Amino acid sequence: MNALKEFVIELINTLGESIITLLPILIFFILFQVLYLKLPRQYIFNVLKGVLISFVGLTLFLFGVDYGFLPAGNEMGEIMGQLNARWILIPLGFMFGFMVTLAEPAVRVLGYEIDKTSSGSIPDKLVIVFMALAVGLAIALGMGRIIFGFPIQYLLVPGYIIVLGMLKFSPGNFISIAFDAGGVATGPMVTTFVVAIALGAARVIPGRDAVLDGFGIIALVAMVPILVIMVLGMFFGEEKEGV
Repeated sequence: MNALKEFVIELINTLGESIITLLPILIFFILFQVLYLKLPRQYIFNVLKGVLISFVGLTLFLFGVDYGFLPAGNEMGEIMGQLNARWILIPLGFMFGFMVTLAEPAVRVLGYEIDKTSSGSIPDKLVIVFMALAVGLAIALGMGRIIFGFPIQYLLVPGYIIVLGMLKFSPGNFISIAFDAGGVATGPMVTTFVVAIALGAARVIPGRDAVLDGFGIIALVAMVPILVIMVLGMFFGEEKEGV
């Protein structure tokens, strides 16, 4: 009975969060429709259908994250952190990052838009695979930081120095894509699952602190895709020039 009550309360709270998230957008759209847009009735109907579908999808996603995704990630992180061979966190982190990124909706949308805008010259599958490799590498680095306990600035400062240096060599169109990729990579799928695993591992590894060592991994996820997409641009751009 208590479990059912907890389930219902969590669902009601999630419904409230979804309403708070979508209601301002809907109000702004209605105001613009009344004052400026004057769109046809059928278009308005389609927009309202889209808002309803988004509301249902957002509610289910947030509810799944709070009720199942985060607890599962924490448990997995704690189990892996208690293993004698803690180095296994590094390849497992890469695998989790790679697989979760392939399922990340924002990454797929970015890949689709790049493919469409470039008329197919930059294939979406290529972008998605390189993004998945980048996120996997970022999470592997983050897991290594948790295991060995060195400060995150040892990774972020050199990483962004390299990013700034590569601005001179990467093609301009890939620079824009790379920085967008860094933001897109930190989508809801990656953020919720990876942070939960990192915090779970940091809690059980002796000498590690969940706040100091468990957080910061998303900063790496935002940085490494920029580097990887810029490297892709250097090779892909040279190949296109030679054709």
